[in-house]
Parts: sequence; C-alpha cells; structure tokens
Amino acid sequence: MTRVLYPGSFDPIHNGHLEIIATASRLFDEVVVAAMRNPQKGEPLFSLEERREMLEESVAPLGNVKVTMFASLVVDLARELDADFIVKGLRAVSDFESELQMAQMNKRVSGVDTLFIPSASGNSFLASKLLREITKFGGNVNEMVPAPVARRLQEKYGS
Repeated sequence: MTRVLYPGSFDPIHNGHLEIIATASRLFDEVVVAAMRNPQKGEPLFSLEERREMLEESVAPLGNVKVTMFASLVVDLARELDADFIVKGLRAVSDFESELQMAQMNKRVSGVDTLFIPSASGNSFLASKLLREITKFGGNVNEMVPAPVARRLQEKYGS
C-alpha cells in the first residue's frame, strides 16, 4: 500500500487543492491531507478545527483520503504516518522554485521524497489568500471553492 502526505495550511481549501487531492487519490492507495498553522502566512482566517471540518466535508466523496492536523515538521509527520511520499501541488514556475528547495531539504533531513502534481490551468490562479480577500470585500468565490467552504466564507463575512 502506498500512502502519501499532502500538507498545507488550507485556509481555506479551494478547488486547486481539491484537484491535487483527487489526482493523488487516483494515483495512490491512501492520501493523508494535513492542515497546519503556518506562522509565515500571518493570522489564519479559520481555526484548525474549522479547516479540519471543511477538509473532511470536501474530500468525503474520496474514500481513500484522510484528514489530520499537525504542528510539527512535515517530515516528522510523514515519518509518524509512515508516508511513502510527500505530495505538493504546483501552480506556476514560482511555486516550483520554493517547493523544490523545501523538497530537497525534506529529503536531506528525512529521506522522504516529494512528488509534484501540477494543477490544471483552470485552477492555477487560485490562492487561499486571494479568495479570502475577494470574499472580505463582498466578492463571490463560490465557483472556486468546495460548497462547505463557500458556506463558511459567507458566514464569516456575511456576504
């Protein structure tokens, strides 16, 4: 059985993330999606518990996907889960540069390889930060996020 770990902040999960998760679920026996608090990204919009709920609801149709939270190094979680690979999505060349460095560091300190899955061009522009900003100012992002996320964004911003 091949198990992969897909880590991220997922604040919130959007259709680009969901595309990577669905692709990984077709390629591997088990996908563990792990949300974390990323201090480099500032104050989160959603709590870890809210993100866990949105992730679980969004991936429910995919029978081989599990959701967890973590507050450690990705490689420590990968070892704890006995993950064969870390999976990362790529939207653009700029993602590749930063993700490659992280993948090389993770490999060096843990021996765990990272596999990159490119997003389709229809989702390549999606970024949680942009979706939060659009919604904050009354914009509609419903077609860019799973339904559980759209509902919670509307609740959060009252739009």
